[in-house]
Amino acid sequence: MASKTFHEMFVDELRDLYSAENQITKALPKLIKAASNAELGRALTSHLDETRRQVDRLERIFDGLDESPKGKKCKGMEGLLEEGDEHVKEAAPGSRRDAVIIAAAQRVEHYEISGYGTARAWAEEMGHAEAVSLLARTLDEEAAADEKLTSIAVGGLLGEGVNEEAEEGVGERTRTKSATKKKASVKRGGKRAKKAPKKSSKKKAGKKKASQGRR
Repeated sequence: MASKTFHEMFVDELRDLYSAENQITKALPKLIKAASNAELGRALTSHLDETRRQVDRLERIFDGLDESPKGKKCKGMEGLLEEGDEHVKEAAPGSRRDAVIIAAAQRVEHYEISGYGTARAWAEEMGHAEAVSLLARTLDEEAAADEKLTSIAVGGLLGEGVNEEAEEGVGERTRTKSATKKKASVKRGGKRAKKAPKKSSKKKAGKKKASQGRR
């Protein structure tokens, strides 16, 4: 099999990103609907609009290169989105599900940041000035989206909600352990109580024999 030229590898990288972005535009509405936290929902909605603009930028780059954006499916993004969808379905609605949504979205962002960083560097190396500018804008947006998700997770209402649920979980486990110990103690006490009457019977028998001996 013949080796690809640098230009062909660059076009493949762009097609990979184009496929990834189109998959994301289909997946984001589901995450927006599943989110409970208002700030998270707004952030995802805003990024959906950005993603559509990013698709337009990639099409501009392909036009400038006189290449077609079609012809490749991003399997990496496909796997990330499928796994994220599974995890979201497994999580209970509320803070826990929102936390899972953020984790899934950030995995996607990191994949895109890596891809756009590579594409921008290659475009610069090949002297594609317009592509460099357009890819840099998208890369900045992806980085900002990732930072926004982090701020929601660690500094907003979502973080407080997750902590509250964690505390409730610890409290419930503590109450369960306490109740189990109490039941065990009651059972041990009951066994000791049943043995006590037997000792009393032996004492009475001893007293009876002693009385008969005196007679």
